[in-house]
Amino acid sequence: MYETADFKKGLKLMVEGQPYVIVDFQHVKPGKGNQFSRTKMRSLLTGQNLERTFKSGEKFEVPDVENFEMTFLYKDENGYNFMNQTSFEQMSMMDHEIGETKDYLCENLVVVITMYNGKAVNVDVPNAVNLKVAQTDPGIKGDRVSGATKPATMESGLVVNVPLHINEGDILRIDTSEGAYVERVSQK
Repeated sequence: MYETADFKKGLKLMVEGQPYVIVDFQHVKPGKGNQFSRTKMRSLLTGQNLERTFKSGEKFEVPDVENFEMTFLYKDENGYNFMNQTSFEQMSMMDHEIGETKDYLCENLVVVITMYNGKAVNVDVPNAVNLKVAQTDPGIKGDRVSGATKPATMESGLVVNVPLHINEGDILRIDTSEGAYVERVSQK
């Protein structure tokens, strides 16, 4: 059993008979009254977000989930294809099952897939991934305004604001929690 004191980002718990993952939380200690936790959660089954306030000390069941390290192989008409790194079994997931995570998938990326009752319900990507710039406007010589950005479309379809010196073909490190540019890894 989990209690509100155990809350942390990424914790999976049962709320009203459904498995949820904690996206964000805040422990609140008011001057008067009891402590409580404001929590933002995402359903592992439907992907819907839920904001809830829990009294300090409330208890929650641990969901029957298993995590597997898998490698993203490719996308085709059957969906996104993954391979288990230990058993070499392959599985596929559709767009609606993956959600926004699809913007960070590139070939051979190792991800963690959460299974609930034998069904894949969640894909966790690393905190940062390297993606290639597929399309962006060229930088203009002499245009070096500090802090200026332009949109760039990555190989996965994700659009990120990047500095003016970034060109098509560059490999960029992208923060997956915010979908933001971190640094250029290599130039074309």
